[in-house]
Amino acid sequence: MNEEEQVLIHCLYFTASRFARSITKLAEKTFDFGDLAPSYLYMIMIVKFNPEITQKELCHKLSIAPSTSTRFIDKLEKLKLVTRKMDGKQTLISLTAEGEKVYLQFRVSLKNLFNSYSEVLGIEFSKDLSKTLHEASNKIERET
Repeated sequence: MNEEEQVLIHCLYFTASRFARSITKLAEKTFDFGDLAPSYLYMIMIVKFNPEITQKELCHKLSIAPSTSTRFIDKLEKLKLVTRKMDGKQTLISLTAEGEKVYLQFRVSLKNLFNSYSEVLGIEFSKDLSKTLHEASNKIERET
């Protein structure tokens, strides 16, 4: 192995970015929801698990900026997948009946995605990798 390969292999930023690009391609092929990127589908899932979630809580759970969540919510509301209502100064987000249908389709797609990468990586390695990445993300977010 040459020096260049060693640097790239041992650089978490490079390897994580490379992995993110690969898994994003796979997810985009698996999640066929028209012009809804996978990120929107995860937002729908969080709203499903947390009816009337505040925009602030949604940002925290998805690790996104308020401006990003506003854009996402605007699009989902335009597509009639979520509703937004004001409660004092807080905005509460809920799924519509159509949003519930998209959520159910998304859960099937999540299983298909897991099966796709598990065929390549193995089931246990896939579960371990996901758990390890989640824990690492939490640690880095807490420290920065």
